[in-house]
Amino acid sequence: MDLLLQTLINGLLIGGIFIMVAVGFSLAFGVLHIIDFAVGEWIMLGAFTAFWLHHFWHIDPILLLPVVFVIFTVTGYLLYPVLKQVIDQKHRNAALMALAFTFGLSIFMRGSALSLWGFNNRNLITFLSEESWPLFGVTLPALRVAATVFALAVTAVFILFLYKSKVGLAIRAAAENRTIAGLMGIDGHHIARLVYAIYAGLTGMAGIFIGAIFSVNPEMGLRYTVFAFFVVVVGGLGSLAGAIVAGFLLGIIISFGSVYLGGSYILLVLFFILYIILLFFPKGILRKGW
Repeated sequence: MDLLLQTLINGLLIGGIFIMVAVGFSLAFGVLHIIDFAVGEWIMLGAFTAFWLHHFWHIDPILLLPVVFVIFTVTGYLLYPVLKQVIDQKHRNAALMALAFTFGLSIFMRGSALSLWGFNNRNLITFLSEESWPLFGVTLPALRVAATVFALAVTAVFILFLYKSKVGLAIRAAAENRTIAGLMGIDGHHIARLVYAIYAGLTGMAGIFIGAIFSVNPEMGLRYTVFAFFVVVVGGLGSLAGAIVAGFLLGIIISFGSVYLGGSYILLVLFFILYIILLFFPKGILRKGW
C-alpha cells in the first residue's frame, strides 16, 4: 500500500513538471496551428543554459528561472519571423512545411549541443536536490514539490493574464479565429510572435526542473518531445484545461510504468493509451480540443 501511494504521489509530482510545457505548447498550437517538434530541444537547451550559468556564476539553478525565461522569450521572439515565413498561409502546405521546419530545427539544436558539449550526462544540482519531507508514510522530494508548485503558480498567473488583460483577450481571440481577430483590429503577426516567445520561455524554464530532477544531456530532447506530444493530444489540441489534466495523467503513467513494468516500456504504454483515448475521445479527454 505504501508503495502504491508513493508511486501515485511521485506520478502527480512528475506530471506537475509537464504542465508548464503543456500550457505553452497548447497555446502555441491554438494560435499558430502547428505542432513544434523542437519542444524537447527547447527543454534541453533550457537545462543546459541553467547548467552553464550555474557553472560560471555559481548561482543556484532555481534562482536562474527568471533569467532563463527572459533569455528564451527573447530567443523565441527573434526566431518567430523565420518560422512565419514557413507557416505563411500563402503556402499551400503550410502545416506540413511547419512540421518539416521544426523537425529540422530540433535536429540542428541537438546536433549543435552534441558538438559543443558531447554525449556525457551532467547533473544540475540545486539546494533542494537532497531535501525530502516525510508525510503520512510517504516521502515528498522537495525538488519535485517545488517544481509542481512553481508550475501550477506560473500556469495560474498565465491564465489570469489570458482572461484579465487586453493582450490576453487578443491572444484568445487570435486562437479562436485569426481572420476574425484581424478584422477586429488585432495584429495577428504580433500576437503570434508574442505567443511563440512566451511558449519558448515557459519551455526553457521547465528544462531547469527536468534537468535537476533527472539529468542533462544533448539527446534528452526527443523523449520530452514525445511526452509533450502525448500531453497536448490527449488533453485536446488547443485546450489549456485538458493539457493540465493530461500532464498529471502523463506523470502517473510514467511513475506506475517505471515501478511496475520497467522504464523501457514507458513509450509503448504511452502510445497504447494515446491510441485508446483518441479512439474514444478524438478531441481529448475533456472533449474541448480541435
